[in-house]
This record gives sequence, C-alpha cells and structure tokens, in this order.
Amino acid sequence: MKVTGTHTVMVSQERAYALLQDPDVLAKCMPGTEALIKIGEAEYEMKMKVVLASISGLFASKVRIADPNPPATFRLIVEGNGKIGFLNGEGLLTLTPNHTGTEVQYAGDVHVGGTIAGVGQRLLDTTARTIIKRFFKKFNAAAAGVEESAADEPQAAGAEPASPAPEAQAQAANPDTTGNPAS
Repeated sequence: MKVTGTHTVMVSQERAYALLQDPDVLAKCMPGTEALIKIGEAEYEMKMKVVLASISGLFASKVRIADPNPPATFRLIVEGNGKIGFLNGEGLLTLTPNHTGTEVQYAGDVHVGGTIAGVGQRLLDTTARTIIKRFFKKFNAAAAGVEESAADEPQAAGAEPASPAPEAQAQAANPDTTGNPAS
C-alpha cells in the first residue's frame, strides 16, 4: 500500500524536524501508542494498539530513523508484529518551510499481512489516512504547546498544550447565534 500526503505544521522547519524525532511528543500524538522508547541511536521500540473494523490487537514494533538530513529530510523504517498480523513500512519525510510554518510531505510503502490484511485494501487505506490526519492534528497542538511554554519550562517538549482543545477554540470563535442567553 502506498502512503503519500502533505500536512502543514505551525512551527519552524528546525523545530518540526526536532519534534518529529522526540519520542515523548510522538507517543502523545500517534493514535493507539501505548509506549515509545528510545533503545539506541535513532532507534525506538513502540507498542501500539491497532483497531481495524472488528479486529484489534497490540503490535510490538521497531522504528528506525535513517538517512537524516537535518532539518530537511529523514527516512522512517517500521517493522511490527502482533497476533493479528504484521506491518513493515518505509517512508521519506521532507520538511519545507512555507509562509505558515513547515510543510511536511511524506511518501512511503507499507506492507501488511495476516488477519489484518484480510479486511481489504479500501479499509486499510481509509484507516491509514485517518491515523495520519489525527497524528498531525495532535502534533500541531503539541507543537504549539511546546512553543508557548518553551521559554518558561525547558523540559516541556513532551507537555500537553496549554491552550484549549481545537474544538473549544472553534466553539469560542463561533458563539451561539440563536439569541439564547449563556447559562
């Protein structure tokens, strides 16, 4: 399965590159991640719960960063196994500054097998896009929280954002226009 796309993150290219390799930030942003532990130079162990249709299970994975070219590119190599199958993938992330922050372009191949592969290509594609979309939404929120608190708290890289959730911000920006008084 091919995985490609582009997302804009609201931090500088250098900051985005660093945060995309911070295990604390990534563990909080990747849906289903139960643990992400650095085990070596540019190598991590990850435990992730995967839910796909009526199938669910825990994957034990290794994630490796290869070909680092700060702050522009790096390659991710993932190998994971669980009771419901396996997942192997490799992808290139390219970071480019733009007028609103940094554009993160990703392109890769993912191979799945076992029970998880039996759910069908269309469901796998949809699930992958949903996970990636959720990741970047959480990543932007975490990156904003890190940027806001970096001056006050030097160890805030893994901290939750201090600002309200995006839904709360949207609600505040769009108050009730029905004329009903606030409770």
